[in-house]
Amino acid sequence: MANIPPVVRQESGAASTNQREPSPERLLQLGMGFWATKTLLSAVELGVFTRLAIAPQNAEELREALGLHPRSALDFLDALVALNLLERENGKYRNTQDAELFLDKAKPSYVGGLLEMANARLYPFWGLLTEALRTGMPQNEIKHGGNPFDALYRDEQSLRGFLQAMTGISLGPAKAMAQKFPWQNYRTFLDIGAAQGALPVEIALAHPHLRGGGFDLPVVGPVFEQYVASHGLQERLSFHSGDFFKDPCPSADVLVMGHILHDWDLAQKMELLTKCHAALPPGGCLIVYDAVIDDERRQNAFGLLMSLNMLIETPGGFDYTGAQCCAWMKEVGFTQVRVEPLAGPDSMVIGTK
Repeated sequence: MANIPPVVRQESGAASTNQREPSPERLLQLGMGFWATKTLLSAVELGVFTRLAIAPQNAEELREALGLHPRSALDFLDALVALNLLERENGKYRNTQDAELFLDKAKPSYVGGLLEMANARLYPFWGLLTEALRTGMPQNEIKHGGNPFDALYRDEQSLRGFLQAMTGISLGPAKAMAQKFPWQNYRTFLDIGAAQGALPVEIALAHPHLRGGGFDLPVVGPVFEQYVASHGLQERLSFHSGDFFKDPCPSADVLVMGHILHDWDLAQKMELLTKCHAALPPGGCLIVYDAVIDDERRQNAFGLLMSLNMLIETPGGFDYTGAQCCAWMKEVGFTQVRVEPLAGPDSMVIGTK
């Protein structure tokens, strides 16, 4: 949107001053923000950043490689430049630094799995947010009943796509947790709902004395083991198969539950916290992490929007404040409960048995 210049206003009985009139610019940018969002999501889908990670290319080379129509190609590529996702010099396009690191599929730092899922699933479902707000019902594949994970795990491609998306959203918090939690005081750990195993891998890489693993549904096992083996950690990290609502929780000195608790309603949240408490030895710790909402519910916009995403995706899930999670953990028996920031919008809530 074009910048609107300040209006010069003459104050009665005073010297004229420059005072900016209220402008609709911020509101319009926010309302039309889906333009930029979908441009990025399409670029990830088309593999723009992965291709440019190999070598810079000009517009015609990219147009042919990506299968773009001549009418759209230049505006699309230059929009990515204007959005600071690409750079253009002497007619050749290349990735910006963050796009190069995080949006190249060939790199282990790739977080585009989450954006791929957003493009394929979440983007159309969020178009039904108004209906969700009025009905309180999910708007995804389970709109007329069913389990959300049955839809996500329906086939190999969907399963791997979802698990890669979870890796994308977990890498930053996992790296931060590896540095901020006193792992030197413990010997074993287990990630509950481990997906590909991004968190166990980051913790094990940073702390060679630890042994651990992940607990998830049986169908996740081969994907977890492949990811762990790709980092050479198969001797220290193992997969535990089960359903955390039907089976006992495996025991370890530290249990971690990340981006899990917000999927469920309050009764289910309490059930999971109770199971974790029962599985820990005396002195053991539970770490819960999510996009924990600030207690005043004013600052963590991502956490609040994630809670709306849970409205769209699940029958009863919701995100929560640090104070809420601390109260729940104390209710099931945890002590020394505290909240610590991780990376971006994520924080961890730590409790000791």
